[in-house]
Amino acid sequence: MLSVFALGGVNEIGKNMYAIQYSKEILLIDCGSKFPDESLLGIDLIIPDITYLLENKEKIKGLLVTHGHEDHIGGIPYLLKQLNIPVYASRLTLGLIEIKLKEHGLLRDTELIMINSDSNLQFENLSVTFFKTNHSIPDCLGIVFQTPEGTVVHTGDFKFDLTPVNNQYPDIHKMAAIGSSGVLLLLSESTNAERPGSTPSEHMVGEHIEEAFMKASRKIIISTFASNVHRVQQIVDASLKTNRKLALLGRSMHNVVNVALEQGYLTIPEGMLIDLEEINNIAPELVTILCTGSQGEPLAALSRLASSSFRGVEILPDDTVIFAASPIPGNERNVTRIIDNLYNLGAKVIYGSGSSTGMHVSGHAYQEELKLMLTLMKPKYFIPIHGELRMLHHHRSLAESVGVENENTFIIKNGDVVDVRDSVAVQTRRIPAGNIYVDGMGVGDVGNIVLRDRKQLSEDGMLVIVITINKSERKIISGPDTISRGFVYARDSESLLKEVNNLAISSINDLLDANKLQWSVMKQNIKKSVSQHLFMKTKRKPMILPIIIEL
Repeated sequence: MLSVFALGGVNEIGKNMYAIQYSKEILLIDCGSKFPDESLLGIDLIIPDITYLLENKEKIKGLLVTHGHEDHIGGIPYLLKQLNIPVYASRLTLGLIEIKLKEHGLLRDTELIMINSDSNLQFENLSVTFFKTNHSIPDCLGIVFQTPEGTVVHTGDFKFDLTPVNNQYPDIHKMAAIGSSGVLLLLSESTNAERPGSTPSEHMVGEHIEEAFMKASRKIIISTFASNVHRVQQIVDASLKTNRKLALLGRSMHNVVNVALEQGYLTIPEGMLIDLEEINNIAPELVTILCTGSQGEPLAALSRLASSSFRGVEILPDDTVIFAASPIPGNERNVTRIIDNLYNLGAKVIYGSGSSTGMHVSGHAYQEELKLMLTLMKPKYFIPIHGELRMLHHHRSLAESVGVENENTFIIKNGDVVDVRDSVAVQTRRIPAGNIYVDGMGVGDVGNIVLRDRKQLSEDGMLVIVITINKSERKIISGPDTISRGFVYARDSESLLKEVNNLAISSINDLLDANKLQWSVMKQNIKKSVSQHLFMKTKRKPMILPIIIEL
């Protein structure tokens, strides 16, 4: 039996991870991460739950990586800490993975195998080939699995750019040949399934960037995704045409540029790159600053520049700031805040959706391209992936419009398994799947209870009540001492805190008189009585921590 399942990447955009299983062989596709929203207080990163993989680790033959974006490689170090398996990826993608493995101390112990669109991998029951696709990062691959049940295709992230800036053309003829040979099941990305038409070519962006550089009168600060090597090259070219030096700000920008230069995916003339310290020594009309932070990340370079907190570099009136990226849904508020700060500094700001400014085009296929992929592959069964629920449903409608039967499309959730036996696919079972939270050095040690407590602390604060009692004499000998943190200001709320102390004393005395001396009972009674009183008085529910000391 052939099984296809998702551990991440459906009903969401981010932390992509899928798997193909036949008999005793499992091949993994991507292992990404995603960043938390505002509700996940203190969480640094979200990665897929790999419980099922750990239970079946002897069956896993390798990890195949489609491309080098964070939502496809960000979880790899955490996976490899628990599963030492080979990693197969293209040249640039491997270079970006190596940076992560080096940071985690895993590079020496990991088997990294370079592949390209002509590679052919043979396993016991499964064989794997690849085809080139376009995206907003070079070296992207779609994956073809030949199984005893039939052919399964995973597109990876893609669009059809027929005039790519790096001359890496999509393998349309190979895709057509794969479809002509018969595709049992297609997994195709759905990010732009709601957008009609086709994605504009990246060439358009280069022309608009060059035009903006020609008009700029002082220094240019331009922000884009560090991994968009095509866009970085266009910024380099525009800087060269306007005789500007180029400075890089942001750790990820330095990392990606260094890897792209080493691998030959990026060309920067000798002497163009300058260090941070040299920016103020050059005439402002001869400087370009390429930085991270296009999504409004609070600690990224652009955010710090906008708040005048980046040491040694400042944005001055009439500087030009360009957002060469559109906000990812959910980031709009942070981006807007930065734009307001930039205007407050007197900068000229070019921002907005790619169509309005020409500074960005999507790396993901629009509706006509999604239909083209479906038409080329002609699958019997279809699983839309890499998208939120509404996008998956839109993609199903597109598939139906080009001939895929409605009942042959599976709208699945993370953890759902599509099983194929005798070329008939069904979805009837699930495996463990979900989110694992990374908080500092901790992986998976922060769960819903901890997050609930953090939320309560952030909204209503806490109240610590310290009481010292003598159990043998059954009396309070010290306290209560009440400490408020994030709830009320003690000096302005003396009467309220006095009421809290009286309630605590009353609760303890009642229990001492009734000979109920268990600490848990005492703490519970204090929490209950104080909580009810505070809600009645303030309509707030602070976290209450009674501390009872016995002497």
